[in-house]
Amino acid sequence: MLLPLPAPYDFVLSTERYRRFGVDLANLWDGNALLRAVGGREVRIRAAPGGVDVEPLDDLSRPEVLTLLGAPFDLDAFYAWAAPDEVLGPLTVRLAGYRPTLTPDPFEALVSSITAQQVSLFSAFAIRSRMIERFGVPAGRVYSFPTRERLAAASEDELFTIGFSRRKAEYVVGLARSDVDLEGLAELDDDEVRARIVAIRGLGAWSAEWFLARHLGRPRAWPSGDLALRKAVDVLYGVGVEELRSRLEPFQNLSAHYLLTGARNP
Repeated sequence: MLLPLPAPYDFVLSTERYRRFGVDLANLWDGNALLRAVGGREVRIRAAPGGVDVEPLDDLSRPEVLTLLGAPFDLDAFYAWAAPDEVLGPLTVRLAGYRPTLTPDPFEALVSSITAQQVSLFSAFAIRSRMIERFGVPAGRVYSFPTRERLAAASEDELFTIGFSRRKAEYVVGLARSDVDLEGLAELDDDEVRARIVAIRGLGAWSAEWFLARHLGRPRAWPSGDLALRKAVDVLYGVGVEELRSRLEPFQNLSAHYLLTGARNP
């Protein structure tokens, strides 16, 4: 069934990260469609005129797919704001219809952040998929991301055997066993979210900013500690990330995604 999305929308470009860095067993590209497990079922998402074709599409899958595909972002306002900018203006034309994806679940977002710390995204995707295969639940060809309860019951040694460092294994198990209300973070303002996340062992400013950017979709999220973003800003603007931040107000998040995507798709 058709799930409408605001035009322009480029499904292939928007889901590019799920192909570029290797297999993601929780967001699996099968060659024609993106697969995600929702409520224990395989949900298939394909490009379609006016949006995407989702099977099955119902009250359970609809909100998760809309979040996953970045429907909350206001691209029209961003494009109008970016038009005069010497870098982002041309980028929004070249990448028209690129809608950054979001991670619907907060626990998945933070665990994925831990796997990506200080390694390439290729390595992070590989380790993450081994974890999903080991601790997740298959739903057709795709897997449900491991629940907090399942990883709380895991041992650090189990995570170490599938590629986690000892320290990262401690962080994941510690996060799963913590009493932090991850769902409640959505009710807090940006600074409060940052403070709560950096208070969790193993999660710093980089993880907090990407949580704001890729889970909550907050417009002013700006992961200035990200090496790829620093490089993109230096190459495309010739300034530092902190200097650029104020110039991108109030669209730092979408600007970061467009700069990163533009840099790796010249």
